[in-house]
Amino acid sequence: MTLNLIFFTITIQKRSRSIEDYVNEERILQIVEQNKSKYSEIFYRNI
Repeated sequence: MTLNLIFFTITIQKRSRSIEDYVNEERILQIVEQNKSKYSEIFYRNI
């Protein structure tokens, strides 16, 4: 009988992000939400 053990080590590094990164991410999320609402209106209007 063979017992194989595999050990994984996970290192988590704190990522430093700039203010510009946060602003850009927020802008992208806003655009995604606008597109969701726009396409859902188009989709439900055509049903």
